[in-house]
Amino acid sequence: MDKVLILLAGLPGTGKTYLGDIIKNELGAFYHLSQDELKENYSDTYGYRNLEEKQYVELMAWAKYYEIMEQKMQAGSNIISDYPFSQKQKPHIERLVDKYGYKVVTIRLIADLDVLFERQKNRDLDPTRHLSHIVTSYKKGDHLANRSIADNLLTYEDFIERCTTRGYDTFELGSLYEVDVTDYSKVNYPKLLKDIRENLNSIV
Repeated sequence: MDKVLILLAGLPGTGKTYLGDIIKNELGAFYHLSQDELKENYSDTYGYRNLEEKQYVELMAWAKYYEIMEQKMQAGSNIISDYPFSQKQKPHIERLVDKYGYKVVTIRLIADLDVLFERQKNRDLDPTRHLSHIVTSYKKGDHLANRSIADNLLTYEDFIERCTTRGYDTFELGSLYEVDVTDYSKVNYPKLLKDIRENLNSIV
């Protein structure tokens, strides 16, 4: 199994990172390319004073994301990446996939939106989550004891709008597997991994 790109896509709060860890443990060596980690690192490095500067930092992180993806594809590395992908990212990734002849699997995670909003809210309020995700002004070392007063928390209405208008639940590239994770206990991860392994082994 070589030159494989697995995209863990779908709605926010669906456990993409958790599934990524399972896949890496079961399917072997994959380079984990995380857009969230890049954004967090760039936020620590550059900081920002307002939403406009925050968006610029995010653009720099995306440029680095595609740069790293191309470097790893040049080396023929297997890659796994998790993000609520949309049509915005698809042309960039598709171009690299075609250029370097990669096999692509999209695992699209979906769930009840009310359940996801609660998961997202709990994650944002978790003190271990990087503060830059929920504030409009940030520099490394900033601390907010009461995260519920952060000025860039998503409201329920904003969350639903994002989930229903940005195409998170329709993104696909390559082979598609869609998994409902409303109830994690009902997800058959072993079968999913078996199906993906068989799929990748059958692609010449």
